[in-house]
Amino acid sequence: MWQALDIETWIAGRRSNLDRVKGPVAEIIGRVRAEGDDALFDLTKKFDGIDLESIAVPDDEREAAYDRVDAHLVESLVEAEARINRFHELQRGRDLWLQEMEPGITLGVKTTPLSRVGAYVPGGRAAYPSTALMCTVPAKVAGVAEVCCCTPPPTSPITLVALDIAGVDEVYRVGGAQAIAAMAIGTATVPRVEKIVGPGNVYVTAAKMLLREEAEIDFPAGPSEIAVLADNTANPTFIAADILAQAEHDPNAACVLVTTDATLADAVTGEVKRMAEGAKRREIIEEALDHSGYIVADDLDEAVEAVEGIAPEHLSVQVADPLGILNRIRSAGSIFVGPYAAVACGDYASGTNHVLPTAGYARFYSGLDVNHFCRRSTVQVITREGLDAIGDVVETIADAEGLHAHAESVRVRRRG
Repeated sequence: MWQALDIETWIAGRRSNLDRVKGPVAEIIGRVRAEGDDALFDLTKKFDGIDLESIAVPDDEREAAYDRVDAHLVESLVEAEARINRFHELQRGRDLWLQEMEPGITLGVKTTPLSRVGAYVPGGRAAYPSTALMCTVPAKVAGVAEVCCCTPPPTSPITLVALDIAGVDEVYRVGGAQAIAAMAIGTATVPRVEKIVGPGNVYVTAAKMLLREEAEIDFPAGPSEIAVLADNTANPTFIAADILAQAEHDPNAACVLVTTDATLADAVTGEVKRMAEGAKRREIIEEALDHSGYIVADDLDEAVEAVEGIAPEHLSVQVADPLGILNRIRSAGSIFVGPYAAVACGDYASGTNHVLPTAGYARFYSGLDVNHFCRRSTVQVITREGLDAIGDVVETIADAEGLHAHAESVRVRRRG
């Protein structure tokens, strides 16, 4: 249950889960590579207990899903999609920009959307229409021509509605590592993609990392995490509520309170236990709380250092001067500032993306955004005047490196 933590031991444990499953995941990938669709049918029966009639979800089933979803929920998904779309539109750069750096030398960047991407939307314990929106709306905003999605069976009508609202082109009812392999390698039914995005369990995350030579991935995005950085001004009930909100995702979710106030840690501990007892997903929450807990730091400097060590997926900052702390945070997937910035707001409807790096990978990766779905090419337009301006520099350095043909490719132009 919720307890005091040793931060180094805790971080090491988060990473070791991926290493543990890489062997079994490699076997699944091998089967999909060798057997294609047959492997998908067989592995779905083995892991999900479902005999699939078809892998692809037909258009009429996607349309019929609306009849099985409450109208108010559909309206909420439409509003959430609009907010996510609006925020991600702000991230779009120019398709092409050019800037004259000096006479005769114009440089720029050309941005091109990927042609085909695949999104993974988890299922199983719950439906995640929010993740369907988060994974696919930025791709559509970026201008990706074809967006497909894999989600485990039985296919949730809520997820189908969300994917339809987002404008997804294809949906496949297959989950787990085999879904990632299908999108990366390609099968008769599932054409291969250029990039795979989306969160999942350790098997999904391991598959993404093992298939990076087949398709680009966003980043390791495993079971949910939250760190709360708080001082004695924080509300223990608000903190406990955020902790339970992340804990209910998955038994492997992880929640950490980093505080400068031991009294607050005790109060949060009491609130966590009280609220967990009445929670609807109590069993999942209690499993997650078994490897969650708190750290009491001597001061805010030490607390910030601890948060940097965690590099959490979600970071809630609940201190007297949150904006002052914000400038000191370097490694976090998404940051929620102030007591009223519930992490759930970012999960659903504020507009930011909730597909974020976990297990400390926020030190190396940024959360999902429009840029993940684009390639950028530098452009240079050089006239004779520009070549004369830099020609001697190019020739001198090229000769020094022994790359004389490089130098000659400039000299021949300057002699002409």
